[in-house]
Amino acid sequence: MSGLVVSALTAMALSLSAGAGWAQAPTSTLAKIAETGVIRLGYSAEDIPFSYRTPDGTVMGYSTDLCVRVVDHLKQQLGLAALAIEYVERTPRNRVAMLRDGALDIECVASTNNAERRKSVAFSYSHFVTGTQFVSLKKNNLRTMADLAGHTVVATSGTTNLGQLATANRERGLHIAVMPVETHKDAFKLVTEGRASAFVMDGILLAAMVASSEHPDDYMLSSDSLGWPEPYGLMVRREDTEFRDAVNTALLEIYGSGEINAIYDKWFTKPIPPDGINMRLPMSEELRRAFLNPSIPKD
Repeated sequence: MSGLVVSALTAMALSLSAGAGWAQAPTSTLAKIAETGVIRLGYSAEDIPFSYRTPDGTVMGYSTDLCVRVVDHLKQQLGLAALAIEYVERTPRNRVAMLRDGALDIECVASTNNAERRKSVAFSYSHFVTGTQFVSLKKNNLRTMADLAGHTVVATSGTTNLGQLATANRERGLHIAVMPVETHKDAFKLVTEGRASAFVMDGILLAAMVASSEHPDDYMLSSDSLGWPEPYGLMVRREDTEFRDAVNTALLEIYGSGEINAIYDKWFTKPIPPDGINMRLPMSEELRRAFLNPSIPKD
């Protein structure tokens, strides 16, 4: 999108919105950003290494870094001398509502791009690919979904993983007691304390929680997964295709220049703050292909 087109669209949107304020989600996110000089990025306090908050209050992570680079590109597109970032915490349960209501402009965490979610929001080009697994205490020797039959299993409310668990439970007749909880931290704690047999979540997030726990060797990830691997994308408002296209234009430059390689390595192959954990996860060929040929799944 050229600077002239963006400027024209911005001027039009600002004219239409004059005097109306931004009590509801704006028609044009780019216009709102141009008017206020502020962009709101949604973050999670606990999704290491994608988005998390350190004890001193700093928001960081792979998705956060990627969004900061997108913001730099948007600032240039809009011809702004400065563009301030406001970090807004969201949870799996409220992320879609906050985005649609205008509390967030981009959700920069680890949200799965699937057909059901695309009914409510839009996604950028993919920035990660992962599958759903479960984590359990190693001493219990739970390796496959079949091993969970008759056990209590937790999943975080508002995630696709909860639905996948319920579907697998029903279709396979496993008689699992499914327990929804509010946060990933709560779910992992239940497993640690032996009050739940397993926690179902994206494999990469489970691996990060294990790596950052006090006793990583106590845990084991499942050997199978619940369904095919799915992509993560940055979430934006569904109706604002102008803003989605601007975000994707920025990502194309970041991916095409190779800058994404350094961002990825920083968070997945090197020690990260605050405790120096290392995911030791080289970029997969599947993700490398996604960066070389960016696309968005179609309904």
